[in-house]
Amino acid sequence: MIMLYTVINGLLIFSYWLLIACVTVRILMKRRAVPSAMAWLLVIYILPLVGIIIYLLLGELNIGKRRYERNKAVSPFINQWINNLKDCQHIFATQNSEVACSIFQLCEHRQGMSGLIGNKIELLTNTYETIKLLIRDIGLAQRNIEIVFYIWQAGGVIDQVAEALMAAARRGVLCRLMLDSAGSAHFFCSHYPTMMRDAGVQVVEVLHVSILCLFLRRMDLRQHRKMVLIDNYISYTGSMNMVDPRYFKQKAGVGQWIDMMTRMEGPITIAMGIIYYRDWEIETGERIQSSAEHIIPDKYTYSGNTIQVIASGPGFPEGVIHQALLIAIYAARKKLVITTPYFVPSDDLLNAICTAAQRGVKVHIIIPRDNDSMLVEWASRSFLSELLEAGVRIHQFEGGLLHTKSVLVDNQLSLVGTVNLDMRSLWLNFEITLVIDAKAFGNNLALVQEDYIAHSRLIDVMVWSKRPYWQRIIERLFYFFSPLL
Repeated sequence: MIMLYTVINGLLIFSYWLLIACVTVRILMKRRAVPSAMAWLLVIYILPLVGIIIYLLLGELNIGKRRYERNKAVSPFINQWINNLKDCQHIFATQNSEVACSIFQLCEHRQGMSGLIGNKIELLTNTYETIKLLIRDIGLAQRNIEIVFYIWQAGGVIDQVAEALMAAARRGVLCRLMLDSAGSAHFFCSHYPTMMRDAGVQVVEVLHVSILCLFLRRMDLRQHRKMVLIDNYISYTGSMNMVDPRYFKQKAGVGQWIDMMTRMEGPITIAMGIIYYRDWEIETGERIQSSAEHIIPDKYTYSGNTIQVIASGPGFPEGVIHQALLIAIYAARKKLVITTPYFVPSDDLLNAICTAAQRGVKVHIIIPRDNDSMLVEWASRSFLSELLEAGVRIHQFEGGLLHTKSVLVDNQLSLVGTVNLDMRSLWLNFEITLVIDAKAFGNNLALVQEDYIAHSRLIDVMVWSKRPYWQRIIERLFYFFSPLL
């Protein structure tokens, strides 16, 4: 009996270390950033067995076999769609400003399409005014409405959006609604999905959260885009979820969420539609056939706004948003302003920002003083010392949870959308960013950012250097896990 116990115990120990060795080799064989690899090795060695399970669940980008096959099948169709769109040469930009030239070259070579002109763009900073405009546009829709959001939470003015969407479906407008399963969990537990489907709205729960799927795909991979497309002509995107700030996460103690959206009219809506239709087929298996109005934008007139849209996530060019951010930062000559609610940058982005400040660019980073994620808040703090020493001015916004994601370079080049400056947005989730080469829009964005700064507290480098030692220990601890956040 003792010998049997010894043999079983030995086999268990051998199996355990063999499992650790296999996972270690798998981590090392995957070409990933060294900090990320080291963080994962730290997790599996510090947390025996639990760390291995966490890695198997969250360590690799896996959308599941079915979605992978659908993405593979839709790719030739999407490429043909882009080629058809290129026949309309009058909607494509032939030149860009000096600060924007490199980033638009990147987008053209990696995504197959240059920047689009003929767009009207409006910057929206008030949630209720945004909702009012959206309800109006939905009410005027004649053919189709496509919507995707990470969070849709019923209550307040959001119920009016739902009513407008159902009314549009009843009068014959084709309405498609994709919502993330995790972000919109409360919505899918309400009566609204049934009401909407009964009215004719096609409601899809994206990346369904289920214990059965736990080991079949990565559960923390989320659909984080926010888009509304109307009649292939009007579009919205930005940081705002479909929530009423008066009711959303009030118990978090961070105040109301402060967001930014853009409303556009023009060919950029077609480019965003290509992204939406790819997402739709990956999730549902249903192909949305293009019609003439998708690819023949005769009614578009010239304007000075050149816009490019960048999409990320499985099936899209890997790391392109990260590359675009780096190019934008290195292109700055006078001033760089960044707003983000979650600041856990890659080493490349951190070095680029510090280098910009050290070569004389006036660099401002605006982050919320209070964050709804304790892990991200502490991890973010670990980067501030290096930034402050480089001369970066860091502002802590005190008027609520600043949820706006924006980058402004020399008041000319703007990046706005859904992307946070953290690993999850840059390398994992389905995200969208607009790259806007327009002086007027840049000036408007600058005014908004200046207002954010006016409602912020500037971090003093001397005061920061004297913070308690226990805080520094916690910051460094969370820094080790920052590649995983």
